[in-house]
Amino acid sequence: MSTNKDVDVETVSGQANRPMSRPAHCLYPNEVSKELDANLRDGLSNVEAQTRLEDFGRNELEEGQGVQPIKILIRQVANAMMLVLLISMVVSFAIQSWIEGGVVAAVFIMNIIIGFIQEYKAEKTMDSIRSLSSPTANVVRDGKTINVPTAEVVPGDMVELKTGDTIPADIRLIEAINFETDEALLTGESLPVQKDHELTFEEDTGPGDRLNVAFSSSTITKGRGRGIAFATGMKTEIGSIATALRAKGTKKRQVKRKPDGSAKPHRYAEAWTLTATDAIGRFLGVNVGTPLQKTLSRLAMLLLGIAVICAVIVEASNSFSSNKETIIYAVATGLSMLPASLIVVLTITMAVGTKRMVERHVRVRKIDALEALGGVTDICSDKTGTLTQGKMIAKKAWLPSKGTYSIGDSSEAFNPTNGEIYFSPTASSNTDQEQGDGAVIDYQETLKDNFPLEGFLNAATLANLATVHEKDGEWTARGDPTEIAIQVFASRFNWNRERWTTGETPAWKQLCEYPFDSDVKKMSVIFENSMNQEQTIFSKGAVERIIEACDTIVWESNEVTEMNGESESKILQNMEALAKQGLRVLALASRAYSRRDRRASREGPPDRAQVEKNLAFLGLIGIYDPPRPESSQSVKDCHAAGIQVHMLTGDHPGTAQAIASQVGILPRLDHVRKQVSDAMVMTAKQFDALSDDQIDRLPVLPLVIARCAPHTKVRMIEALHRRGLFAAMTGDGVNDSPSLKRADIGIAMGLAGSDVAKDAADIVLTDDNFASILNGIEEGRRIFDNIQKFVLHLLAQNIAQACTLLIGLAFKDETSLSVFPLSPVEVLWVIMITSSLPDMGLGMEPAAPDILRRPPQSLKRGVFTIEMLIDMVVYGLWMAMLCLSAFSLVQYLWGDGDLGLECNPMTWFSLFLAWTTIDMRRSFFHMTPGSKRYFTQWFYDIWRNKFLYWSVMAGFITVFPTLYIPVINHEVFRHTGISWEWGIVFVEAVLFFLGVETWKWAKRVWFRRVARAQSGSNGDDEGEEKVFERYLSGEKQEV
Repeated sequence: MSTNKDVDVETVSGQANRPMSRPAHCLYPNEVSKELDANLRDGLSNVEAQTRLEDFGRNELEEGQGVQPIKILIRQVANAMMLVLLISMVVSFAIQSWIEGGVVAAVFIMNIIIGFIQEYKAEKTMDSIRSLSSPTANVVRDGKTINVPTAEVVPGDMVELKTGDTIPADIRLIEAINFETDEALLTGESLPVQKDHELTFEEDTGPGDRLNVAFSSSTITKGRGRGIAFATGMKTEIGSIATALRAKGTKKRQVKRKPDGSAKPHRYAEAWTLTATDAIGRFLGVNVGTPLQKTLSRLAMLLLGIAVICAVIVEASNSFSSNKETIIYAVATGLSMLPASLIVVLTITMAVGTKRMVERHVRVRKIDALEALGGVTDICSDKTGTLTQGKMIAKKAWLPSKGTYSIGDSSEAFNPTNGEIYFSPTASSNTDQEQGDGAVIDYQETLKDNFPLEGFLNAATLANLATVHEKDGEWTARGDPTEIAIQVFASRFNWNRERWTTGETPAWKQLCEYPFDSDVKKMSVIFENSMNQEQTIFSKGAVERIIEACDTIVWESNEVTEMNGESESKILQNMEALAKQGLRVLALASRAYSRRDRRASREGPPDRAQVEKNLAFLGLIGIYDPPRPESSQSVKDCHAAGIQVHMLTGDHPGTAQAIASQVGILPRLDHVRKQVSDAMVMTAKQFDALSDDQIDRLPVLPLVIARCAPHTKVRMIEALHRRGLFAAMTGDGVNDSPSLKRADIGIAMGLAGSDVAKDAADIVLTDDNFASILNGIEEGRRIFDNIQKFVLHLLAQNIAQACTLLIGLAFKDETSLSVFPLSPVEVLWVIMITSSLPDMGLGMEPAAPDILRRPPQSLKRGVFTIEMLIDMVVYGLWMAMLCLSAFSLVQYLWGDGDLGLECNPMTWFSLFLAWTTIDMRRSFFHMTPGSKRYFTQWFYDIWRNKFLYWSVMAGFITVFPTLYIPVINHEVFRHTGISWEWGIVFVEAVLFFLGVETWKWAKRVWFRRVARAQSGSNGDDEGEEKVFERYLSGEKQEV
């Protein structure tokens, strides 16, 4: 291609980023390919694509506002917490408490700086995550189909399109099969537009009439296609109206009007009031953000109210004295109750968690999912490509008139020359032999006068959208894994699709295509023979559905006979035999499209119901899709985490049961009562035939549902909800959208999923791997745990300070005014040093070792569990008792009662508390189970989170300058450096740990007894008996 010197020219409708000789809709596909230096077979190379990306820029509309530092800075100031600090600063200066006012100002400024830096980083992280979650496109590069972000599509890319996709760029179609798009966003036309890649148009043809072009941002409602991207970014048709698309919604409440448009005066007042209420809610944070963010914002407002009450109590205890010190102390007491860093730390924790999820192949589309993942009790997963590898190999093919063809071991899934072909005249149902049955055959000899095999291969290669070809000595394939496996099988007999459908005079020409649908469970095509113009229907799909569409079969004598009960029984026996070997079984059929029927054409495809009937059954093909190596362990880990796994698949029950048993979803059914085992494995037909009441009376909900349809998934989710369970559901197709939306957590496939499914989902798996679901749940639990830890630390610290300050009001001097255990500046210092940074560190804490050996979290209770609330009170009171006892000992036992002295270890206690809350139950000195470092493990545990470690250490170190640097100690902090009192500090520190460790030990004893009482054992059982305990006993699953 030429250089980029002419890229920035005026955009012309229908032209490429760099103008071609004529607009794309005026040129034939090969002409567009030539002008864009594209490759219609192998696509661009990765190197060329990167060069063009740098040349033409990213495929996106003009960037929006993105991360805005000014708005982030305003958010740091314009919130209720900072407003209180600002008022406190004004009050301090007003009563000429310059030092206290200066410290409050310093806290105010430091909070703004720290909050701005951390939230700016969090916003940048979330912005990058949002870009990762943008739509993706399937493009062909270096002969392979890969999934790339839409923003990385470049002019010249060959793009593959299917139903449910959002078109990533303006594309000149080179293939369109029953292809329709919704262009309402561009043209305003509500009806889908059928495309035809063979047409060309005049230059002045409007966008709505360019039937050979698929426009960026429109969605595919039907069919499939391929094409060359010729315009990207702002050069697309949608780019020309981008400004209108970016119109923002108003935050102003609309006036409720009558049908004639008029409105009474009180409706205007109502709208103004609601608008003002919304604005106040946004300012306070109580009506924006995720549910947890709203909850914590409301908590902050509650604490603000408590802070005001505390300030009033301080003044009341001193007869509302106008003494400057009393007023400042009242302000400081109120400030001690404010969790100033609460919302900022929550935002940072979620941003860090989202980034970690991306590293573990999980993209979060809806931030609410971060809070919900930890509560998942059931996962409803597909089989193909999720629990299995998706690298399929066609292992066996059974032809009724011939026998069984088998494929030997192959080290290359796409290479049709790798692996021997075996043949046995014995039917699959009559032998238990493994692969390689019979004698090795030569395909050329086998094909001689073998019309049944030729017919079978015709259906296998033509009712198939995959392509398999050799490039530079390496075999590559594009398409659905199942179809690739079938295409490779056909290619072993030199029956590759390209041999019959490409070239100047192809033997077969495709006329119509009826894509696979999860409801009809089959796909069909109509081809025309170029020699005699005869049209033939080829169909493949689920065995039961193909049998229903067949009325004849090529039987053992090579004769076409009517399908009857005996032949159907024979087919099903062979299907069961293949399915028991873990093979996914499909059936193939065909028939001549009679001249009496209306001729098929691309412009007028016949009705599907009329096409898929009266077929002739050709045979079965068995495809092996091995389970992923990690699937078995992931399912086992789910069971250990209290999560039940359900497999909902379109496969045959025998295949589904075999794979489910291999990966551990099913127990050994011979160990289970029949009533329970019957409920464990069902077909969609059986499940859908049950009423809701009957489903609720099942002893267990099915662990495997075979031949699953989209509406079956919805019913399964509803059944789980009626049992009070919290369900995640996977999906990839357009029809999966209802179940993804209905599920508590919708999980879309990033590689195989349609854009419609991704839009409906909460999270997207970038590798389509079941193990990544568990990664997401682990991260969700870690985030939940860490939020609980820093909330506990903040609130326990607030209780400790409030109790210390309020109980300390009892200490009065000779003027009957309170002499306080903590000076006002000390209170502010404790808030500043022991809250923000340590709490951020707690938010970054790694997952606990036993995080996947605990039951799911209760989302109804949230972070404020009974255990957490009791811990908060216990730790807060214990710290307050120790602080007040230290103060009292120094003043009265070893002191002379002079209330001007003090010894208060509150800062250290607050910092120690951050470390002890790393694990809410395990000992601080042994937080890693199984460790042999009996005396040093605690150091490794706190060193693991270096941010928290240095935050705490910095707090320890800063105590000494405040005690011993002149002026700072006396004039600012109003205290004197201590000497022998350090003994009391160290003793109290030991007592702090002793109290915390005693409390944790008591909790461990209690929870062990509760667990033992609930399980009736010591809780250490392993194996199948533990995992499937409630099934093996035959007891009904608890509601």
